[in-house]
Amino acid sequence: QAKEPHTWNWSVIYLCFYGFMVQMKPGEPFITPLLLSSEKNFTKQEVTNEITPVLSYSYMAVLVPVFLLTDYVRYKPVLILQSLSHISIWLILLLGTSLLQMQFMEFFYGITMAARVAYSSYIFSLVTPALYQRVASYSRSSVLMGVFTSSVLGQLCFSVGGVDYSTLCKISLGFVIFGLCLSICLPWPKSSLFFNRVAKEKAALDELDKMNPGGPLPIPAAPVSGWRNSVFIQMLKELLHVVKMPQLRLWSLWWIFNSAGYYLMVYYVHILWNEVYPGVENRKVYNGGVDAASTLLGAIVSFAAGFVKIRWKLWSELVIGIITGIQAALLLLMTTTSNIWVCYVAYALFRSSYQFLVPIAIFQIASSLTKELCALVFGVNTFLSTILKTIITIIVSDKRGLGMAVHSQFLVYFGYFTLLTIAYFGSAAYVIIKHFRNERGDGSTEENGATELRSTQTDIPEVDRLANGCSVKV
Repeated sequence: QAKEPHTWNWSVIYLCFYGFMVQMKPGEPFITPLLLSSEKNFTKQEVTNEITPVLSYSYMAVLVPVFLLTDYVRYKPVLILQSLSHISIWLILLLGTSLLQMQFMEFFYGITMAARVAYSSYIFSLVTPALYQRVASYSRSSVLMGVFTSSVLGQLCFSVGGVDYSTLCKISLGFVIFGLCLSICLPWPKSSLFFNRVAKEKAALDELDKMNPGGPLPIPAAPVSGWRNSVFIQMLKELLHVVKMPQLRLWSLWWIFNSAGYYLMVYYVHILWNEVYPGVENRKVYNGGVDAASTLLGAIVSFAAGFVKIRWKLWSELVIGIITGIQAALLLLMTTTSNIWVCYVAYALFRSSYQFLVPIAIFQIASSLTKELCALVFGVNTFLSTILKTIITIIVSDKRGLGMAVHSQFLVYFGYFTLLTIAYFGSAAYVIIKHFRNERGDGSTEENGATELRSTQTDIPEVDRLANGCSVKV
């Protein structure tokens, strides 16, 4: 037992190093210029309406299977699959020339995105619940630092070293092969959230047997009878009660609708930049530098969000509405400007405003739920967001739909965020008016005072029972 902290320390350090290295893809910010270059010779219409939409379709198709498989096989095989998909991406970019091959590249890209859940969940299997918050910050910091370092390296290679797009692909291929080697060497967890929970109980019984050989062992709990009583199915039933919590419902809706719009912008912004400032005609392309700056700014505002202390129960809708309105204005600015530097700045501000709300949303959702139910809620929110994103892609981007040019798409995204802003402001007005009307109501002063006292004690979680007897922190 004395060696146990030392063991998990090294395991967490190794996993964080893996998280850093797997993000080292210096050629990633320059994929769109590569596709539009004379080397690949794809048209803007093909990249916008035939190649990029495959990413949304692939991500939606593999998200649920990967989510369930991640827990069932205990993380490591999915991380290996992610590394193999990374290798496939860069091999196709190096060797592929046809439209179909580039669509397969986007398909593998969707697998790598869906497999990110394995890394974010894996680290929790290495430590006790008391250390979850600390190791989560370690893992996220290592990923952000990897993205930042990769973007800076790619920009330096391209701008200072004069490296061409193909060489950047070869460098990225070398890094992802190294990432595969690291994933193979990862330790194999003994348990997971849903399908392998019994491993912990078995380990405890084995330990008791060693301590008291020949003695009676505690009678283990009866095995779960049937799939309908499995932990995963029970968690799905709890979702019906979770949606009744106003704050959790609000932030889940934000996660679904705003994340869909955010990732659509991220998928197509490089095409927009190439439209404003064609990379095939200019060597002064700063995609990597802008990605690095926006990642660093996002990390700073995410850190700062942890120090924001307001009454979220009252002001959440207003804060979300203000930030969503700012994002709508930034999208309109990117759509109408002909200055690439204005596009760069607007993109960095858009990303950082989204990253500011992410840790707040995570806290508002996670602080009300058990660990297992929290993972399921985030999974469902992400899946619903992916469905919405796919529907918009089919209608707006795909050539079988409207097949819009990139500027027209960004006008649609501007309208989308404008509608969200109106909805959030309307909800904020309702909540605020209702709150102050209740405060002025006859005979409600004493009751409101007791409610306010309870709301100020959220740092001390209590346990409430849901319909089927499972506990949820409130």
